[in-house]
Amino acid sequence: MNFTELSSSVRPEIIRATQAMGYTEMTEIQQKAIPLMLAGHDMIAKAPTGTGKTVAFGIPILQKAAGFPAGAPKAVVLSPTRELAQQIAQDLTNLAQFLPEIRVVCVYGGAGLEKQQKQLKAGCQIVVATPGRLMDHYRHHALDLSQVTTIVLDEADEMLNMGFYKDVRGIIDLLKSRESLSMFSAT
Repeated sequence: MNFTELSSSVRPEIIRATQAMGYTEMTEIQQKAIPLMLAGHDMIAKAPTGTGKTVAFGIPILQKAAGFPAGAPKAVVLSPTRELAQQIAQDLTNLAQFLPEIRVVCVYGGAGLEKQQKQLKAGCQIVVATPGRLMDHYRHHALDLSQVTTIVLDEADEMLNMGFYKDVRGIIDLLKSRESLSMFSAT
């Protein structure tokens, strides 16, 4: 299935970005996950590394976030590591390259809290974060989670194995507007 076949349910700017990134044919995980997430379903997905899981959840997140002004985020993507969070944020930014109103903010431990707080206060539609740092920003009132409708746990199994269960559970419980929860992991 080609990405252009999503044109009836996905903004042309997002389709154009997939083409600019060199993607033409969807992988199996993308074919299965994108329609489910666009429909707002909760899901658990497992696919090998390198099969395009970030694009699989990124397209629906961007589709839902587009058209909203940068303010309180509409989506949160949790990652177990700083490196993966940075990679996800870059991939989402690339997917949003033709949607100039979209702001993606990446927050993680080991970096300056104040700089991240300024980015969050400037507004965004999507936050990519490690669980502990997201909770730090929430506790410091730098992050409004009241409008988050979508949460994705990337490498969910790793996050739970690394001892993030309490933070992840706490974050999910804070999302009063949550419409969908998706968990992705590598095989």
